[in-house]
Amino acid sequence: MVTPKQVLLGALLVMTAAFILFWIRVAARHREERGGPTPVGTAIGFATNFFDTLGIGSFATTTTMFRLWRLVPDQKIPGTLNVGHALPTVVQALIYITIVDVQFNTLALLILAAVAGSWIGATIVAGMNRQKIQFGMGVALLVAAVLMVMTALNRFPGGGEELGLHGAKLQVGIVVNFILGALMTLGIGAYAPCMIMVSLLGMNPTAAFPIMMGSCAFLMPTASIQFIRKEKYDLRASLGLALGGMPAVVVAAYIVRSLPLAYVRWLVVVVVVYAALMLLRSAARERAAIGAAAA
Repeated sequence: MVTPKQVLLGALLVMTAAFILFWIRVAARHREERGGPTPVGTAIGFATNFFDTLGIGSFATTTTMFRLWRLVPDQKIPGTLNVGHALPTVVQALIYITIVDVQFNTLALLILAAVAGSWIGATIVAGMNRQKIQFGMGVALLVAAVLMVMTALNRFPGGGEELGLHGAKLQVGIVVNFILGALMTLGIGAYAPCMIMVSLLGMNPTAAFPIMMGSCAFLMPTASIQFIRKEKYDLRASLGLALGGMPAVVVAAYIVRSLPLAYVRWLVVVVVVYAALMLLRSAARERAAIGAAAA
């Protein structure tokens, strides 16, 4: 007998296949970006998704590398994050939805909320100019740094034992996950905020893994359609993230499983804060230049 969880996983596979076909078809029509992924891009994909699977997060680290090494234009970074990390996140979701128990209604409704938020968010972000994207990413990185510090200091709420949400708590979870889905399109990773939400609502923190990974796996291909359609992403960088990221997830989930990450977290915090300040400075300069030109 087919279970609801198997139906959900089947829907994820169908949606992923449709996303890949859409990406190939659109990319074939726009041949301005020739060539495949670079070794550097593939290495970034492997490293960021490896640590993402172990709990570090991939959006802030990838944004920092892209920005510091000038690999992707600022205005294309949000789209590149969503398009490039979509397939590795699908692999994460397939693994954790399978092995971690969570009430199906809660899982399905929170995923739907995140997908709806991402569609609206991607529509807005894909139409933003460079200065607004720089400012948004700068704020996103600072938020990520705060969450990383909370993780390093073990300041997240402890949570409870529930594996599902009901009544008012479920409604709150739907609203929050909708907002997190929208913010994902600007580069704010959903993993840590989702973990906090799940714990505050009294759920077992372990239940956050299928919820946050399932939400991202469904919302990222959905949001990516908007970025691909409007060509607001870097094709070669996205391919590198995808091709390097998928095997990294498998290695981290099944072979490594855990590492002592305390020092890595603090190093990432320092680098992410630096990148955030540089983005905010660039946004301020661009705003000033626009104001001077208009005067």
